[in-house]
Amino acid sequence: MTTADTDGEHGADGGATGTGGTADSATDTGGGGRKFGDIRIGSVRGSAVGFGDHNHIVNAPRSEAPCDPAYEELLEAVRQLTADLERMVPGPEVQALSNELATTQDEILRTGRAGVGRLARVRALLQDAGTSIGMLASGVAVGQAVGALLGG
Repeated sequence: MTTADTDGEHGADGGATGTGGTADSATDTGGGGRKFGDIRIGSVRGSAVGFGDHNHIVNAPRSEAPCDPAYEELLEAVRQLTADLERMVPGPEVQALSNELATTQDEILRTGRAGVGRLARVRALLQDAGTSIGMLASGVAVGQAVGALLGG
């Protein structure tokens, strides 16, 4: 996030400098209240900033979680089936399967696995879309990977 510099005062590193008021320069207004000056932010990279009361900021890097080979296999099969489904005319069953595959892929990338309930939904949606995707090898691969993870 970068804000415009209104008075042209910046240090060599791009951060705000000068005598402008900040939250640290609170002054007593004489009437029992406090007056705060301006807050200036030169730039912020790779961080999060919150303003106001009761903020809760989480700024964690998003990276792929490590997963075991069975989930790696499922993830690759899901990616292939998703690519194949994008070339199809989406009926309601195909659209539902496509949505669940996207959620499954995201879950595996975030956690390194997919929950049993999600795998069961993928299996059911594969069966529902069976007539539309029956000829796709990627659909068979997803079904086999899910079956191996669910044990049957």
